[in-house]
Amino acid sequence: METFLIFLGVGFLAQLVDGALGMAYGLISSSVLVAFGVPPATASATVHGAKLFTTAASAASHSFHRNVNWRLFFPLAAAGIAGGITGVLLITSVQAAQVKPWVLAYFGVMGFYILWRALKKREPRRVRRHWMGPLGLVGGFLDAIGGGGWGPTVTTTLLGAGVEPRQAIGTVNTAEFFVSVAVVAAFATTLLTGHWEEASGIGDHAVAVAGLIVGGLAAAPFAGWTTKHVPMRPMTFAVGALVVGLAAWQIAQIAGWL
Repeated sequence: METFLIFLGVGFLAQLVDGALGMAYGLISSSVLVAFGVPPATASATVHGAKLFTTAASAASHSFHRNVNWRLFFPLAAAGIAGGITGVLLITSVQAAQVKPWVLAYFGVMGFYILWRALKKREPRRVRRHWMGPLGLVGGFLDAIGGGGWGPTVTTTLLGAGVEPRQAIGTVNTAEFFVSVAVVAAFATTLLTGHWEEASGIGDHAVAVAGLIVGGLAAAPFAGWTTKHVPMRPMTFAVGALVVGLAAWQIAQIAGWL
């Protein structure tokens, strides 16, 4: 029960932040899971399983509040699906001990990237549709290998390009549902075909998944509302600092400094 309550809280807070910023549910949840000793590939599969439910609720909320730019949505989602599947094939081919330091370094880089983006401020402007393909491909790939990366990569890029925050966040969160479906399907395929050799312990984290789902679902209906009302910059700094702190703590443990 204690594990369930911990991850219920993590899921609720992470999804509330995600609804306001268009990022951080996967990154925060994955960082916490890896900090609890869960292998990176298992953490990514676990988080994406929870995201099937939370992103569906979030997408519905953003659609209801008319936060989605459909001109950007379709190429972004299609490319994100391709990138996500590619990322799954890579991370399930590498042993956890080999990939964990790189994933932790990735968390740290993404945390600093979020902090840096929080300092940027540009006026809204029209973004070219053909940018969405490469952006979605990279975002989907990073999301699959790290369990979180879609929002920090795609949302911050759109915001940095000057897209209206409400439209950027709503579009990215809605596309994320389809990317999550593809990633979960790819993980399931690698599991069933025997390609993912270290997947035997994934069932041990069912309680954590349940907590992430319940907590995320409780917060997801507020996604559209928080995007309109919650101050973005202070929360962005807080998320970046949290992710950097978790990554630094785990790297210090691996290096034997703690």
